Amino acid sequence: MRLRRKHKSPPVLSHEFVIQNHVDVVSCLVMSLLMGVVFEATTKKAIIFVAVQYNVTYTIDDSNEQFHFYDYGPKDIATIFFYMLIAINLHAVIQENILDKINRRLHLSKTKHSKFNESGQLAFFSLFSFIWGSSILNAEEFAMDLTSLWTEYPHCRMLFQVKFFYICQIAYWLHALPELYFQKIQKEDIPRQLCYICLYIIHISGAYILNFQRLGLILMVPHYLVEFIFHASRLFYFSDENKQKGIGCLATVCLTQAWMMWKFINFQLKKYREHVNNQIPKKKITNTKKKRTNQEPNRENCVNGAAKVEGEASPRIRKSKPV
Repeated sequence: MRLRRKHKSPPVLSHEFVIQNHVDVVSCLVMSLLMGVVFEATTKKAIIFVAVQYNVTYTIDDSNEQFHFYDYGPKDIATIFFYMLIAINLHAVIQENILDKINRRLHLSKTKHSKFNESGQLAFFSLFSFIWGSSILNAEEFAMDLTSLWTEYPHCRMLFQVKFFYICQIAYWLHALPELYFQKIQKEDIPRQLCYICLYIIHISGAYILNFQRLGLILMVPHYLVEFIFHASRLFYFSDENKQKGIGCLATVCLTQAWMMWKFINFQLKKYREHVNNQIPKKKITNTKKKRTNQEPNRENCVNGAAKVEGEASPRIRKSKPV
């Protein structure tokens, strides 16, 4: 009988060791920070990582009603770091429990395998961000009143859901940078992925810091919907040999873009008509009754084609002579 060869574990702190055990290391960091909240001696320091900071409370004197808002500051870096660790754990859970099982059935090549994993992760995140962002817009009614985007700017105070949404967004895209190393992304794919990851980080962080949170939220929600359809179409493209599902997703993307353009054109035309109507001066319409100088005689006052004059006898009717 042949003895089975035991796989040698890679040396500690080597590249293979970090790649294979990075999820365990990250999980230990997350647990240690959560345990720090439990103990009183470390609560003040650990709470900076776990809880959302810079709470501002306003109280109305008449009704004693309190409103809780949030600001941003340097302590948000610690909070973003904590949720970046959580994003790494969620990335590994989706990869091991869903994407790897599908890859074993499809038997994809290395190039398609990498792109399938990329689209699978982004499809889950795009769908989650779209649902979460839509619920915030529905609750706060930012999209219903577009004037709230610029009235009383800068909007220095945020609601809890808005601030937490931005922290999770920044944390997710920051976690994508070390994932390029953990997932062993091919060298030719790194510049492309690095480009759009950095663009997401710059734009979302810029909207968060420059107090464009409402505008950024309204722009991100439809963007993530289109991103979800795009990455879902890529997944169907890799999994469907006949490419029928991919053609259907392409048609959905085109229809979605056409619908958004139609809504935008109608909105602009409506605003243009209102602007034109406001520019036209309102003329006072005076109703003047024109007197008829030449009035036609009434038929009742006419006999045999001759007009009947008041106070006078009617003209005699001529009798026709018999022939």
